[in-house]
Amino acid sequence: MAGSRHEEAAAPRVGVLALQGDFREHLAVLTALGAVAVPVRRPDELAAVSGLVIPGGESTVMDKLSRTFGMAEPLRAAVDAGLPVYGTCAGLIMLADRVVDGPASQHLTGQRTIGGLDVAVRRNAFGGQNESFETDLLVPVVGVPPVHAVFIRAPVVAEVGPLATAIGVLDDGRVVAVEQGNLLGTSFHPEVTGELRFHARFLDKARAWSSR
Repeated sequence: MAGSRHEEAAAPRVGVLALQGDFREHLAVLTALGAVAVPVRRPDELAAVSGLVIPGGESTVMDKLSRTFGMAEPLRAAVDAGLPVYGTCAGLIMLADRVVDGPASQHLTGQRTIGGLDVAVRRNAFGGQNESFETDLLVPVVGVPPVHAVFIRAPVVAEVGPLATAIGVLDDGRVVAVEQGNLLGTSFHPEVTGELRFHARFLDKARAWSSR
């Protein structure tokens, strides 16, 4: 038993929600950082990990699939229990408590988020695919050099509640990275640029969770 706990602390078993989106890229980054990274599509797979990444993709589709696969309530319960979760782009939307510009058909589809992050997000705040851009971003909690951030149909954090902390802000003041306890969210995609520090920070939280 002691040996298995030591192995978990050294190489935590973490998951990437693999219902939709760029989950393969996250699996590759986490594996490169020494984690045991597995795709998660079912509640029993979620119960077997010490942390979860929710990837970029399409948040409305991700929401529908999470309910179809019986994952919505287990995901909410895991967040409520304190499981470390890192959401990028659509994953940030899924973690947000509030979405200020849901789709026009939201009242028909009943789109919901997992919640947990005390923020409000605005979907596709930077425009469509053609408005994707890159910039260097100072994020003091991950140190230097600046983060080279890629924004692809990205959301923005429109409001930061008292429980959350803005950790990454563009020159114009828009918040694009937040943290709240075991939850971490970025509007951008570190997994596509070779930026490892956010995943490493997430893994630190997963190690602490597994050894609690």
